[in-house]
Order: sequence, then structure tokens, then C-alpha cells
Amino acid sequence: MPNGKHTVQVDRPIDAVWDFVSDINNWAPLVPGYIEHEIINEKQSTWKFVSDIGVIRRKLYMKVNITEWREPTKVTFDLKGINEKFSGSGYFEAEKVTDSSTLITGYLEIKPGGVLAPALKPALRSVLPKTAAGLTEAIANQI
Repeated sequence: MPNGKHTVQVDRPIDAVWDFVSDINNWAPLVPGYIEHEIINEKQSTWKFVSDIGVIRRKLYMKVNITEWREPTKVTFDLKGINEKFSGSGYFEAEKVTDSSTLITGYLEIKPGGVLAPALKPALRSVLPKTAAGLTEAIANQI
């Protein structure tokens, strides 16, 4: 399954990192191509964004389901396409380096579905590492 993973160190304590990532409203707008999101409940939300996959540019709507809130180290989530056939998962993980420094890792994997899935897999293999890096770096900069 195509995926991307990126780690960055921030000069902030792990509790400050958790305060930021434990609120979806803080990081949803940092997703590349973000349009809007809506919180359904503590664990579910819907997101709209524009995706550039190779030469394909589309508005995507997806449901995000938080599968685990593990304070202060990890947020795990599943993704499901609403207007396109895809599914996936990801996480943000924080690891304390010192009292004032934290490693943040962002991970994202997407499984395309439908007729175009075979054509999209190679493009996703190059896009997802950039997406994971962009989102993780954006979160680090906001924290």
C-alpha cells in the first residue's frame, strides 16, 4: 500500500505537542490542499481538500475516524473516501527527546479503489511521502 512517513524534531515539550495534535481543528487546516472540515463528534470528522495526484486534480471528500487517542504520544486514524473509492490510515506520534524537545512522526497510507486504482498506485507512491512531510512540517511549525 502506498505510504509516506516523516519525522521532525521540535523545540517544544511533549505536552505542548499533545495540546496541539489532540485538537483536530488545529491540524486539519494544515493538510495540503485543505478546503474545509466538519467535526461530527470527538472521534469522527469529514474533510474536503483538493488532491494533485500526478496529472489528476480532484476535490476529495473523506471521513476521518480517530481510532486511538493515546495521551501524550499518539493519535491514530482511519480514512475513507466519500466521493471517491479509497481507504487508508495514519498517525501522529510524539517521542520525548528532552524536557523541552520532542520528535514528531507523521505517517499516512492510502489504498486507492475503483477502476483507476492500478494507475493511481505509482503516483501515490511519490505523492504520499511529500504529503506526510508537508503536514508533519506544518504541524511542527505551528507548534
